Parts: sequence; structure tokens; C-alpha cells
Amino acid sequence: MDEEINQRFRIFEREIAQIQEQLQAIEQATLDLSQINFGLDEIPKNKDSEILAPIGRGIFVKAKIISDELTVDVGEGTFVKKTIPETKKIILEQIEKLNNMKNDLENELEKINQEITNIMQEVQKKEMKNCDHCSEEDCECEESCDENCQCEHEH
Repeated sequence: MDEEINQRFRIFEREIAQIQEQLQAIEQATLDLSQINFGLDEIPKNKDSEILAPIGRGIFVKAKIISDELTVDVGEGTFVKKTIPETKKIILEQIEKLNNMKNDLENELEKINQEITNIMQEVQKKEMKNCDHCSEEDCECEESCDENCQCEHEH
């Protein structure tokens, strides 16, 4: 029985670790989108200004903002022209989806924690039922109880 419980706890441990990794990824994606959202507000203020525009992983090129019209990837390699308000709306929708995913994962964590609590309670109940003096469930022996006995019976 102990090995079965230990195995269940190892499974819970792996599930918790995976959920925590997913939560961290969601937090990072939400932070990135929020920063992009903030940056979009700066575009009209910096028209005709020089910026560093990313062209790849850690590689930037000097560029000049000549328009506040944006080209947005709307999925599957499809790019469309969007205004700043339209793009901000898309970003806010993505943030909302991420928040919903985060809530779902947090609920899943809560379920796992509840399962762990239930198992711990079951184990404690079983330990309490077995008498150290006579090894029988729900004993009614007349021996005197010592510090090791957890059966709550009169001994």
C-alpha cells in the first residue's frame, strides 16, 4: 500500500512541476504582450524617429518609423495590415485567453492539492484504526496505552 501511495505522490509531483512550468510560460507571454501593448502607444509619439528594429534572434537594424500602420501575423503565416487600436484589441484578447488558461491551470493545481489532502487523510485514518498493541482494526483490548499507540481505544 505504501509503494502505491508513493507512486501516486511521484505522479502528482510531476504533474505539479509541469503545471508550474506552463504557468511560468503564460506569465512570460502575458508580460511580453503587455510590453508590446505599451510600446504600441509610443509609435505615434515617435513618428519619424530612428529605432532599433529586431530582424532576428538578438539582431537589430536601425529603422525609421514612417507610418503607424502595422503588419500583424494573425496566424498560420498570414499577415494583415492593422491600425494601432486594432492591434491593441488583438493583444488584449490574447492576454485574456492567457489569463483563462492560467485560471484553468490554477484550478488543476487546486484539484491535485485536494487529492493529495484526501490521500493524506485516508492514510491517517488507516493508521489510527490499527492498534499497535494487538494489530487488529477497531480493537477493544484492555492493555494500557503507551505513547506509540494512536488507536484512540481504551487500553
